[in-house]
Amino acid sequence: MKHAFVFPGQGSQFPGMGKDHYEKSAFAKKLFEQANEALGFRISDVMFNGTEEDLKQTNVTQPAVFLHSIIAFKSIDNARPDMVAGHSLGEFSALVANGTLSFDDALKLVAVRAKAMQKACDLQPSTMAAVLALDDEKVEEICKQVQAETGEVVVPANYNCPGQLVISGSVKGVEIACEKMKEAGAKRALILPVGGAFHSPLMLPAKEELEAAIKSISFHQPTCAVYQNVVAKAVIDKEEIKHNLIDQLTGAVRWTQSVQAMIANGASKFTEVGPGKVLQGLIVKIDKKAVTEGVS
Repeated sequence: MKHAFVFPGQGSQFPGMGKDHYEKSAFAKKLFEQANEALGFRISDVMFNGTEEDLKQTNVTQPAVFLHSIIAFKSIDNARPDMVAGHSLGEFSALVANGTLSFDDALKLVAVRAKAMQKACDLQPSTMAAVLALDDEKVEEICKQVQAETGEVVVPANYNCPGQLVISGSVKGVEIACEKMKEAGAKRALILPVGGAFHSPLMLPAKEELEAAIKSISFHQPTCAVYQNVVAKAVIDKEEIKHNLIDQLTGAVRWTQSVQAMIANGASKFTEVGPGKVLQGLIVKIDKKAVTEGVS
């Protein structure tokens, strides 16, 4: 029986996040102030007093969710994960939890990643869409077909749970694919209110920037395996972790497959650490027998 700790990504933010930690814990306050200094702006002010719109900015959202997750993790007495995983951005939190990255280094990388992704979004109009109740294979087939016929970019980006897959690409590519998904029997194909095509080839400029930052940071031997998004299997080698973290920006988040791999390797309990309950909901859809809880 193994205990998996999982960490959420962008989309789990909410106004007022982390304020209770800041007010009740001197340790949390210290981490917030460290982050304010490292980021060059008072992210704590935006988290505590900002609107939903303020928190949606990629350069705010990513460090905010990361910071909240790490403070929540550090608040758990004797937290000893047998395995960890994170959804997209959450992979950085997971790598702090298993000792691969220090808090300072991970925060630096998250800040670089957020800014680089924002820049890549500004280069070309792009978007993402959620496709509901259509087989993964059919979604993959339609994406390939649209790319071949139109030359537009559209790829599967997030395998969230069976029957819920997010696609990503150019605005035109995603719009055409959505129509074809509905014709093929998808219950819904909804354009999402996001700033760009995350986890697609359109993030290549951001990947190059993140790669340079990752190569300048010290990675340590992890205390337990991380189930990384792009490979959906246990990884313990720090060089392999580095490589997969770079590939993640343009590769798909294989969350369904990662959770299935953790369960196959003995995970019987999942603790979601950080804001929201998104991952708990997805895990139960992946395996109804999974035991989940949240620490926020």
